[in-house]
Amino acid sequence: MFELGEDKPKEECGVLGIYAPTQEVARLTYYGLYALQHRGQESAGIAVSDGLSINVHKGMGLVSEVFSDSVVDCLKGKMSIGHVRYSPTGSGLPANAQPLVVHYQKGMMALAHNGSITNALELREELGKNGAVFQTTIDSEVIINLITRYRKKSLEDSLVKTMRDLRGAYALVILAEDKVIGLRDPHGVRPLCIGRMREGYCLASESCVLDITGAEFVRDVAPGEIVVIDEEGLHSYRGYSKLERRSCAFEYIHIARPDSTIDQLSVSESRRRMGVELAREYPLDVDLVIAVPDSGTASALGYATTLGIPFGDGIIKNRYIHRTFIRPTQEMREVDVRLKLNANASVLKDKRIVMVDDSIIQGTTSSKLVAMVRNAGAKEVHFLISSPPVAYPCFYGIDTVKPEKLIANQLDIEGIQEFVGADSLHYISKEGLLRALGTDCVCLACFDGVYPIPI
Repeated sequence: MFELGEDKPKEECGVLGIYAPTQEVARLTYYGLYALQHRGQESAGIAVSDGLSINVHKGMGLVSEVFSDSVVDCLKGKMSIGHVRYSPTGSGLPANAQPLVVHYQKGMMALAHNGSITNALELREELGKNGAVFQTTIDSEVIINLITRYRKKSLEDSLVKTMRDLRGAYALVILAEDKVIGLRDPHGVRPLCIGRMREGYCLASESCVLDITGAEFVRDVAPGEIVVIDEEGLHSYRGYSKLERRSCAFEYIHIARPDSTIDQLSVSESRRRMGVELAREYPLDVDLVIAVPDSGTASALGYATTLGIPFGDGIIKNRYIHRTFIRPTQEMREVDVRLKLNANASVLKDKRIVMVDDSIIQGTTSSKLVAMVRNAGAKEVHFLISSPPVAYPCFYGIDTVKPEKLIANQLDIEGIQEFVGADSLHYISKEGLLRALGTDCVCLACFDGVYPIPI
């Protein structure tokens, strides 16, 4: 029923903007993209402005593959934006790499986008009827076409008008010849924060970037807000009436780096509290708690500490397998999981195990991991998940799979337990997740099918 595939939603994208006229902005952006690499591994790019024109370098691959020292040294300027991207199926093309750069009547502009525009096809058709020509297949180009179409007076005014047309989730950084702009969708689904530098500012998808660039965290960009950074400093505009915030819950569960803070919530602390809630809901009698590294680790530690059960490194991750790795042939697909994760038999032998992971998407990798832990000598394997069942696809910038490929859309928990081969399977409740996050201002659409933005 289910094909072999990743048991995780694909990462989305990461965006970064820097205004620092006295510093090497391209190199700072290059370092910042390393800190965002977990958000996208298919393409990377940097656009730089010297105040008169915009220069861009981008390509397919990891940051380390797209940029060299000599390339970074050639990107001279006072301000910059950067992007790392994971592309949905069918759009992993060089032309779709960002930032997108355009020449238009008012000058030049570059744009980098994290998220997904749910009415992009409708807008693309309308723009096409009015003579717009598209060079890519991505919704980000729809955004940049709207901005240029509305650019009669100020760029800020055209952004306000553009936001009124867009539906969906987005965090944008925009580079004009003389300014850097950041904006966030009215529900604040996708993250974007502000950092203050020695002379200037930084905008980033995650606060972990700020330490790399030497910036001090100021605040998150508010839902519906437009932030403009130029030679006079930082200015804020209300681009859209603020709606009820709906930060993506999966940022805290899986996507974001543990050392980030999003909308005043610590990612690592949120994950630890998910483990605490799992312990309250399912206090199992076992010998050892292990994690599926890395995103299950904080929750596993929270579970183990709450119940006073030892925590061990039962599964070891190979940290040198990445996007460019050539996957095994069809005949060797069983090797695929073991190349990335391997059971530590000396820790697992003759133990009753709780194994904690953050999510199950298709179930295939989970079943391999349960079998791996059993084969390493575990007497029992109880599988705990720090998110509710993912039963609905995401339309807001995280690439999950079609509903029929989501195992929780097809099977009940008992059926999933049988599929993965665990002695028991327990998901955190939706209420437990909200308690762990300490807020109900989050998007839970992939769990309950209630989409806050029309799709």
